[in-house]
Amino acid sequence: MRTLPWLDRFPVGLFAMPVGLLALAGAWRRAQGFGWTQALPIAQALAWTALTLLVVLLLLYAGKCLRHPRTFAAEFTHPLVGSIMALIPVSLLLCTVYFGAPGHDGWLLFTLLALTLQGVVAIRIVAMLTTASLPVAAVTPALYVPPVAGGFVGGMALSALGYPGWAALLFGMGLVSWGLLEVRVLNRLFEGAMPEGLRPTIGLELAPASVATLAAGTIWPLLPGDVLIVGLGIAAGPIVAVMARYKWWGHIPFSIGFWSFSFPLAALAGAVIEVVRRGGWPPLVGGIALAFSSLAIAFLGFKTLVLILSGKLIPPAPSP
Repeated sequence: MRTLPWLDRFPVGLFAMPVGLLALAGAWRRAQGFGWTQALPIAQALAWTALTLLVVLLLLYAGKCLRHPRTFAAEFTHPLVGSIMALIPVSLLLCTVYFGAPGHDGWLLFTLLALTLQGVVAIRIVAMLTTASLPVAAVTPALYVPPVAGGFVGGMALSALGYPGWAALLFGMGLVSWGLLEVRVLNRLFEGAMPEGLRPTIGLELAPASVATLAAGTIWPLLPGDVLIVGLGIAAGPIVAVMARYKWWGHIPFSIGFWSFSFPLAALAGAVIEVVRRGGWPPLVGGIALAFSSLAIAFLGFKTLVLILSGKLIPPAPSP
């Protein structure tokens, strides 16, 4: 690790990349129901790319935890960075959603471990919220990740393993967490712009409704398309709200935080595909949603590559 002097500055937000790629892989896999022969190969390529990236990031982050435990402890107790840490178990749960198989004890153990990690982070955030110890400036959409994403994605993971009852339980927990947080987060956002350093994470504001709709369609495969359309209608509200505030975040230099848009957009595309399939809509509608999310994530990937080549992916060391 002596050859990695930047390891203590390794940002946990990098885990948003495999999260977004795995979600996009799931959307492409759903599109094979349209008879598109290239949908599955594209999904597989995205999934294995995400898995490779995830393994690399996990190894680097494990090195950070072992070599810089004080930095890890400080980040874990930080209301914003600690919330983003939940991307790690979310990425593991998405692996179960994509690769998991019903009745496989190994995948069940893997999923329970991921849910335990998710619960540790979520309980800390809930404790801060319910004891009024969360600073006002820390109330951002990042708070959705530990309890809300954990509930919805955890529900999808358990559904993929053949546990619909437990999946429904986690889905309900995600709904309750979303409702409790929505009041705090929206109230904070309506007060004015977030600090510039936090504005790239505004994409997480799109996540709850989009992921909830996708999770509902996954857990209950016989759910009518009209019900999922209601979810899409709810998801449209945050999309309009985020785009209406484009001047707040559109001029901010690109950073890894903008990957916060990837998971919601991919989940939205997957939800649209489910609506198309169940509601009898033209496949073109699903194709447009999938193309838009794919192009957006490809753009994020390109900008990230630019950061890597310019040596700006890892935040610089603070001045002495």
